[in-house]
Amino acid sequence: MEIILKEDIQNLGHKNDIVSVKNGYGRNYLIPRGLAILATTSAKKVHEENMRQRAHKEEKIKNEALEVAKTLEGKSFTIGAKASSTGKIFGSVNTIQIAEALTKEGFNVERKNIAMKDDAKELGTYTVTVKLHREVKVDISIEVVAE
Repeated sequence: MEIILKEDIQNLGHKNDIVSVKNGYGRNYLIPRGLAILATTSAKKVHEENMRQRAHKEEKIKNEALEVAKTLEGKSFTIGAKASSTGKIFGSVNTIQIAEALTKEGFNVERKNIAMKDDAKELGTYTVTVKLHREVKVDISIEVVAE
């Protein structure tokens, strides 16, 4: 079954992608929840026209994301956390705290667009991937220090 995605779905595709899924997954999960529509011939024609009109806007958004990526690249952000004398953090540093640190510096990034490779449960430096656009990702350095 071919469907047109209305939203980004992890491990399946991005918004406005035409993907093939099993009939049950599309009919019982994606379509009833409004995450996708059935890719009929007329829906595909409408989709193609919309994508043609959107191409210019997408290019502008991608260029803006590239500019933000250039300013973010190589930057290091510091996040304070309560820690024991051995350097272990009470809890862990999560994407919400990283998003707040980026917002304080003037970079508006949603927390769902931040991916941590390792859990930050100790003091130290960690690498975090920030997804600014579907094609633009940048790695930044996060330093976790004791408060």
